[in-house]
Amino acid sequence: MADTTVMKVHSADSPKGEMGQKYLASGKTLSMRLWEGEQPSEADAKEPSARDYETVGYVISGSAELHIEGQMVRLEPGDSWSVPKGAKHSYKILEPFTAVEATSPPAQVHGRE
Repeated sequence: MADTTVMKVHSADSPKGEMGQKYLASGKTLSMRLWEGEQPSEADAKEPSARDYETVGYVISGSAELHIEGQMVRLEPGDSWSVPKGAKHSYKILEPFTAVEATSPPAQVHGRE
């Protein structure tokens, strides 16, 4: 029998992660999260990191730079992007930034962020 589970999550009721992300709907092999109104900050400059999941995202508003494996990609409203599993990357928020990301497998499983 196929899984017929349906999940609806309203962002106003979503749990928040340690980095400020809101967890949206999640399935067995992928999940969504919302980064809402992320603010620019030089103090928050982070070292590149590599994650054990793949990410795709879509910019709703604002702008940011995605630094990935020696490349820089500017992200603006209407842009989508992908970060392969294991790729070293970081983001630099340029103006208040709102985006939705999907991760596979789910980023929050087993304490992954």
